[in-house]
Amino acid sequence: MNDQIRTKEVRLVGPAGEQVGIVSIDKALQLAADVDMDLVEVAPTARPPVCKLMDYGKYKYESAQKARASRRNQQQTVIKEMKLRPKIDKHDYETKKGHIVRFLTAGDKVKITIMFRGREQSRPELGRRLLDKLAEELADLAVIESAAKQDGRNMIMVVAPIRPKGEIAKGGGRKGGRGGDAEQAEAPAEAPAETPAEQPES
Repeated sequence: MNDQIRTKEVRLVGPAGEQVGIVSIDKALQLAADVDMDLVEVAPTARPPVCKLMDYGKYKYESAQKARASRRNQQQTVIKEMKLRPKIDKHDYETKKGHIVRFLTAGDKVKITIMFRGREQSRPELGRRLLDKLAEELADLAVIESAAKQDGRNMIMVVAPIRPKGEIAKGGGRKGGRGGDAEQAEAPAEAPAETPAEQPES
């Protein structure tokens, strides 16, 4: 930057990105002084090196602000894991699917692991069939990020929520869950209670 640049000539770019052309380093430094800006080397390996006129202090400040905003907006990715057996019974399946739904609606990815034991290892289609069923039933909440694949004695599939975490937080609870929508749907049933009871004839 400025007097630290050790070259006889540079390809100069103006403050608005306009091409000034190849000029001597002395002229480039003079132009920078005339507009009260810094001469900053932006492409040192070019021949000749490319330099730009800019307010370097302002540039560093804005870059730091953008980096800070980017880190603030980043969502930490959390991967939950749910383990199932290929011959899982219906009740356990529904329970574990409920957990997966809860993870997805919270904005987390889910690693679904089918664990094979003993002779089950010779029937990988059982695990794939189970994962296909889950993927189909979760289609309105999730997308398959990593398709089902065999990993030693296990078969693994990773699903990710369709809506990012931030959008889920703004949109409220999931549709059709316990409470929330279900309670609102039942509320109007209490309205007829205000109707006067029929009086018995005297």
